[in-house]
Amino acid sequence: MLIYREFHFEAAHFLPSAPPGHPNSRVHGHSFRVRVSVEGEPDPETGLVMHFDDLSAAILEAREALDHRFLNEIEGLAAPTLERITMWLWNRLENRVPGLAEIVVARDSCQEGCVYRGPRRGVRLAAE
Repeated sequence: MLIYREFHFEAAHFLPSAPPGHPNSRVHGHSFRVRVSVEGEPDPETGLVMHFDDLSAAILEAREALDHRFLNEIEGLAAPTLERITMWLWNRLENRVPGLAEIVVARDSCQEGCVYRGPRRGVRLAAE
């Protein structure tokens, strides 16, 4: 069974790999939507996979580190693509969220996003 909690954040960035003159090579902002999914079986006594308050508390620090920030200045996000933001979040949450199964980061303004289900077995993907 999967449960999830969503949160939003606003942030600015630019993509260093974008060609000169491309809009992504200049500083611009987005509204980001994040979904953090947890997999598990409901506890027989509580009926919960995880209490949503506990999931929200685990997410709060990561959200605050991103919200209304210039992403390029955050350690590990010098080139803040959707892929790197998603992996950065996974690395921040994997030890705080038991059963972490999936993180989705989407840019509402562009109708695009990234789904990350953790590193492949034996392969650790770097955030940079």
